[in-house]
Amino acid sequence: MLQSKSFVKKTKQGRIQKVVREHYLRDDIYCGFGPCSTCAAAAERKLDAAAAAILVVDTNVVLHQIDLLENPAIEDVVLLSVVLDEVKNKNLAVFNRIKALCINKARRFYVFANEQHRDTYVKDMVGESSNDRNDRAIRVAARWYQNHLGESVKVLLITNDRDNKRKAIEEGLNAETVESYVRSLAQPGLLDLVVVPTSGDVTMEDAEDHRPSKKKVIYNEHKPMSEITSGLRCGIYHQGKLRVNRYNPFEAYVGSESIGDEIVIRGRSNMNRSFDGDIVAVELLPQDQWHESKSFIADDDEEEEDVHLVPNSADDAPRNTSSTQSSVGSSAPSVSSRPVGRVVGIIKRNWNSYCGSLQPMPMPAGSGGVAHALFVSKDRRIPKIRIQTRQLENLVNKRIVVAVDSWDVLSRYPSGHYVRTIGDIGDKETETEVVLIENDINTRPFSTQVLACLPPLPWTLSPGDLANPNRQDLRHVRVFSVDPPGCRDIDDALHCTLLPNGNFEVGVHIADVTNFVHPGTPLDEEAAQRGTSVYLVGQRIDMLPKPLTEDVCSLRADVERLAFSVIWEMTPDADIISTRYTKSVIKSCAAMSYVEAQARMDDSRLVDPLTVDLRNLNSLAKIMRQRRCDRGALTLASAEVKFEIDSETHDPLDIGIYQIREANQMIEEFMLAANISVAEKILKHFPLCSLLRRHPSPTKEMLEPLLRTASSVGLNLDVSSSKALAESLDNAKNNDPYFNKLIRILATRCMTQAVYFCSGDLTFSEYYHYGLAASLYTHFTSPIRRYADVVVHRLLAAALEIAKLPPIFQDGPQLTGIADNLNYRHRNAQMASRASVELHTLIYFRTRPTDTEARIVKIKANGFIVFVPKFGIEGPIYLTPKGDKGGDWIVDEVHQRVTKPGTNISYAVLQTVRIHMEVVEPQPHRPKLQLTLI
Repeated sequence: MLQSKSFVKKTKQGRIQKVVREHYLRDDIYCGFGPCSTCAAAAERKLDAAAAAILVVDTNVVLHQIDLLENPAIEDVVLLSVVLDEVKNKNLAVFNRIKALCINKARRFYVFANEQHRDTYVKDMVGESSNDRNDRAIRVAARWYQNHLGESVKVLLITNDRDNKRKAIEEGLNAETVESYVRSLAQPGLLDLVVVPTSGDVTMEDAEDHRPSKKKVIYNEHKPMSEITSGLRCGIYHQGKLRVNRYNPFEAYVGSESIGDEIVIRGRSNMNRSFDGDIVAVELLPQDQWHESKSFIADDDEEEEDVHLVPNSADDAPRNTSSTQSSVGSSAPSVSSRPVGRVVGIIKRNWNSYCGSLQPMPMPAGSGGVAHALFVSKDRRIPKIRIQTRQLENLVNKRIVVAVDSWDVLSRYPSGHYVRTIGDIGDKETETEVVLIENDINTRPFSTQVLACLPPLPWTLSPGDLANPNRQDLRHVRVFSVDPPGCRDIDDALHCTLLPNGNFEVGVHIADVTNFVHPGTPLDEEAAQRGTSVYLVGQRIDMLPKPLTEDVCSLRADVERLAFSVIWEMTPDADIISTRYTKSVIKSCAAMSYVEAQARMDDSRLVDPLTVDLRNLNSLAKIMRQRRCDRGALTLASAEVKFEIDSETHDPLDIGIYQIREANQMIEEFMLAANISVAEKILKHFPLCSLLRRHPSPTKEMLEPLLRTASSVGLNLDVSSSKALAESLDNAKNNDPYFNKLIRILATRCMTQAVYFCSGDLTFSEYYHYGLAASLYTHFTSPIRRYADVVVHRLLAAALEIAKLPPIFQDGPQLTGIADNLNYRHRNAQMASRASVELHTLIYFRTRPTDTEARIVKIKANGFIVFVPKFGIEGPIYLTPKGDKGGDWIVDEVHQRVTKPGTNISYAVLQTVRIHMEVVEPQPHRPKLQLTLI
């Protein structure tokens, strides 16, 4: 059956155009119910014959009750196509979660294509809103199920929309609210998962103050979207993403393109119920209220709103640009050049699920009733969340997950609901899972659909692979790999052959992952969503299934593997004569660790061909590295921590700084060169849809802390360009052997984040990679662990005309979305890795109080921040008692020194101090590593 659907759209030229499309309707779409004899026998049967009821859920139930739907107690659910389309348009994250339920064979969730069924398709009515039309379509589908199944089973429409429920009952349908249905299941614990409607938030009993007479308006109402849109258009309001200071939850920043600066938001009232990551509308305060805030170290249990931290790193918040001498006792606040504002509306919420524990409280008399409690997130940027629960005795002293539902103007805290329990507080596995949840890391096992995409195992090279004219046989070439110790997912290898003309043929061979991961497959979609592998201490969460990462694709020694190769002819001076790209077959002769490769190069007695190849590569790499540095590439430093882990308990046995060797730098140099070569190739062929990576130049404000620190020790850094900064860092030396590395660590923290982008979204001048001093850069060399490299492999194959460019590359917005997700996933992976290091540091020092040396890296009004070189740890040292915001100490910002008047006691930046380190628990469930002066 054929229907015509028409709609109007606006063309790029501004003309209004009517579009008519054919819409095919069928009558052979299966209902999904097991005993149904009417529908096709071969079709999928997901709805159970013994079900008490078949549930048809509306859009808002999916959007707001997804935590409940994911509970195994909820089964036999019909998801209508009209509902899924609406959910996808409104919240992609929820859509992915409900989609996972639908494809999970262990869950009874069935997708019914009501928009394609002849009996359930509904035409638009004149004057009917799209929301009303979709609600009507849901009722029509529910009625069809009711008539279709007859007396076999009860069909129940679940909706919290009063009007939709009323109409359904009037039309003879069975309809219930979410709460009434859950109550009928006689499982009280499930009621904790039910999201309290926003309108009910006002009448809920406050978790902190149970007296209704104390209710008062705490926050301003948010402006309606119509007023926000108008205000943004005329410059009254400014839009941007709100970022809460990681070290002070009462201060936030909104990057505004409209004024070209970041707006400071101070205090909960000015944040006006916004969360970290929300897109907000901000109104600037009068300029006489733009006061500079003092730079303090905040206490862990700080609850006052008069503490304003200067941010600690580039990704957390902007820098304080003031360089004047200031005294803590000064009563006249200086006027800041940085704008200060308040949030007037939320444009897009960023509410997530949060990990933490319940605030200690007396247990209420009796049990089983509804108890009110305050949830405290492990992430200090998140405000306390009030929940109601019927299982309080089971949740105390547990790490739990809570989701936010609403935040009313009458409530100091947002309201939320309990989602699930993770485990006991302090348990290492529990705390590791918290790290993963907090950073939105997907740890679900790969689905059967994903695993079905893998090639049969054991995999071996086929005659077709060798006969492929687009794949060169390089098995005769002496290829080898150099990786971290114990590495099993080897995605890069090299060769270096001396040519008769005295030049070298150097090849970088990368695992040909795209030979097995095809566009649009469940495997590809899963990898795209995960974005990257995540590395924790002693643990790895893979982007791709292990059979691929550790066997089929891994370039292990003595096995034939498929690769994508970049091959140069180089002179002994590392000048590139020619470059070619080819799919290949290789057989690695050795898989070495960095330590093993370095030992070979250093042992003068070894003159075997493999060792000679290593030395030749290292000689070329040194020349290439020096040439990069001469162009202005930065040699920065970071404190990468290395743990020795007990093989049985998996607890840390030792902690130290990861050592970088020449072998590491050699591999890095050729990977950088391959990435640059591939970037040039794909951009030449695809100037509008190449996936590249750029590193924006840091602003002067971002570099200010580094300049102030350097100036205080008599060092003049030139930051006019990356080349000038690189030369300045090379000359930053004194009698202290650690001084230069410390300066480079501080410089690293002032840098912006490198990001992926689509070439068509920016101008060529914006492609620049500041840290590498490269006009073009991309990621090609790690497709086993990064999806960006998979995308780039497809671009390179298309540029070589050995594969077609997938259709997605013609969709600019979708490409931009891929880049955005890659940046999000990469950032989260970094944060999870750091959090895992912090967790294992706490575990290590819990039983090992230690005295050691530390370096002062930042001066504060009530203390200073120190860096511990031996362990790569950073933390605060307090000079004043808790709650004392400076006392008699005076801060000299110019010379970066804090002094106590009337004494000769002072501390300066980069000074060495002796400290004591031990784990304490100043607040319940919040252990921390405490540093104190000896």
